[in-house]
Amino acid sequence: MIKYGDKIVLLDPRGKRYLVTIKEGEFHTDLGIINLSDLIGKEFGVVINSHTDYPFRVLKPRIVDYIDKMKRGPQIIHPKDAAQIVAFAGISPGDIIIEAGVGSGALTLFLANIIGPNGKIIGYEIREDFAKLAWRNVEWAGFSDRVEIKLRDIYEGIEEDNVDHIILDLPQPENVVEHAVQSLKPGGFLVAYTPCINQVDRFYKKINEYKKHFTRPKTIECLVREQEIKKECIRPRTTMLAHTGYITFVRKR
Repeated sequence: MIKYGDKIVLLDPRGKRYLVTIKEGEFHTDLGIINLSDLIGKEFGVVINSHTDYPFRVLKPRIVDYIDKMKRGPQIIHPKDAAQIVAFAGISPGDIIIEAGVGSGALTLFLANIIGPNGKIIGYEIREDFAKLAWRNVEWAGFSDRVEIKLRDIYEGIEEDNVDHIILDLPQPENVVEHAVQSLKPGGFLVAYTPCINQVDRFYKKINEYKKHFTRPKTIECLVREQEIKKECIRPRTTMLAHTGYITFVRKR
């Protein structure tokens, strides 16, 4: 049942989505005005008409909606890459994760949705403006119960120990390897997201210095291409979401 303060997705007849907080007042679109108070007490899935009689479906927001509609500053880690991080590191409910290079907080939201209320994400960010933006997104998405963001340089050390995973989106992830040895649980993953292959090379060289502590690293790249489905022709789209970054996984022994 929908109540004041809830967030909803309004889906218009064209498929356009609006992520809205239920409150007193009206929500204006180019297809008409919706009185948000009329939704109080209704169930998700209902249809409400605008004042110009266009039907809007009312949906419960999913994490993809929050990531699509969040405020952005620096470039985010795309869901295609976030999904690979979750899959290859085996991130699960209740995990404790260190994330460094929080940026706008897109990966933070993605991970927070998976670890659940019994998990914890501690974000390290050196830029105050990024940290504030990420925290606004965390609070807006409703994950402040499981996320902490520190204005701190992870290159100088990690305060926490016995953590399940460390995920890095940094120019020099090799500078964190020594700290990860001390902070990671046995079996935990150190993950580095890096746009350039020379960053991967530096990371591998540093891991090799600590090879008694880690398994052999693995690096992947995820490319996504949609398919164009038309009656007269079914084929791959000519555009695709190609290289965004390399993702390197290494596991503590």
